[in-house]
Amino acid sequence: MPKTLHLGAFMRPVGIHTAWWRYPGAYPDANFNLKHLVRFIQTLERGCFDAFFMADHLAVLNMPIEALRRSATATSFEPLTLLSSLAMVTERIGLVATASTTFDEPYHIARRFASLDHISAGRAGWNIVTTSNPDAALNFGLTEHVEHDERYRRAREFFSVVTGLWDSWADDAWLRDQDSGLFFDEKKLHVLDHQGEHLSVRGPLNIARPVQGWPVIVQAGASEAGRQLAAQTAEVIFASTRTIEDGRRFYQDMKARLKAVGRGPDELKVLPGALVTVARTTQEARDKQALLDSLVHAESAIPNLSIRLGVDASGFELDAPLPDIPQTNASQSGRDALVALARRDQLTVRQLARMVGGYGGLQMVGTPAQVADTMQEWLETEACDGFNVMFPTVPAGLDDFVDLVVPELQRRGIFRKHYEGTTLREHLGLQRPPNRFFPTL
Repeated sequence: MPKTLHLGAFMRPVGIHTAWWRYPGAYPDANFNLKHLVRFIQTLERGCFDAFFMADHLAVLNMPIEALRRSATATSFEPLTLLSSLAMVTERIGLVATASTTFDEPYHIARRFASLDHISAGRAGWNIVTTSNPDAALNFGLTEHVEHDERYRRAREFFSVVTGLWDSWADDAWLRDQDSGLFFDEKKLHVLDHQGEHLSVRGPLNIARPVQGWPVIVQAGASEAGRQLAAQTAEVIFASTRTIEDGRRFYQDMKARLKAVGRGPDELKVLPGALVTVARTTQEARDKQALLDSLVHAESAIPNLSIRLGVDASGFELDAPLPDIPQTNASQSGRDALVALARRDQLTVRQLARMVGGYGGLQMVGTPAQVADTMQEWLETEACDGFNVMFPTVPAGLDDFVDLVVPELQRRGIFRKHYEGTTLREHLGLQRPPNRFFPTL
């Protein structure tokens, strides 16, 4: 059988491009309008997407007010609350939410995602983040951000605790015997009693084992620590590779790391993020992209660059090359990718800021056939297992992808025409993990 693509929809909760809400015909209130979000996810389900991925952030005051006042991310729903609502109006599409291992507690995370998995009949996924934004620390009683590698050490222990809590109950623990009056079998209950470097959690979890055993584990870090965490724990990794050559190197690196920790190559799906602008002609697609980029206001460009680099870029000489950027506690992989881009393409600070002000990652711009050609080449040359698709605007950009690109991918036999399973694990071809405390004989 030929390889087929996996497609996630990266929703933030609707767009990654700074100017998406200003585009003609866009729904500027879409971030915080449940009716619009229902329409979007039902369109994605019609397009047979594997999952709707709800990104999140934990700080509003993370940029100068001049830029913040132009950002649609200032208000958005809490991810688990939103996805629980969207579970009620969908049947098959996966529901992936971001939750931080730095500023939350394992018991909360385990309970919320187990609940979402039961509510959705097995469609939940947890995107593990360590939260790179230092402004978030100020919202959680900290005066400075937790050091980068320390965040990842905590995340590894956090994952072990959460999955241990999900395994608190055997699948067949629930007797509900009305005659005897026994509700569960106490032999099928495990008390975790975890005592570790960062965490102390007794357990057990007060909710039955999730439908999928564990919700699908997703990770997005591309630093050395992030890659190793993904190799040890993740089942999907959202990559940030911009070229097919970088994609192949990243793909090979992750598959080698899987082998080194005793996992099979199909146990982790590599999905690069891609902003896709599609139209019936190449020129029309390019015109759409140019119009959207032209709507990025200058007040947004430098602050966005500062966030991505983890340093204040307001004092940089705009028409000079990017200066050396020191190591910080912000996202290392994101900073390194931007620095590499600036050096490779000999971009000035102004040019880089303008690019980042819109979207600085992988973009596909063209006709349905051209977009499908690119996706097929990435898939067949082992640069990815699929894509985490971003839409330039909503609803038009999302509708264009589902109505134009999806049929072309289906015609080529590299994307499903209908869902064959009911759970997110089944969509992704992932096994249900065994219960570590109650192995099936």
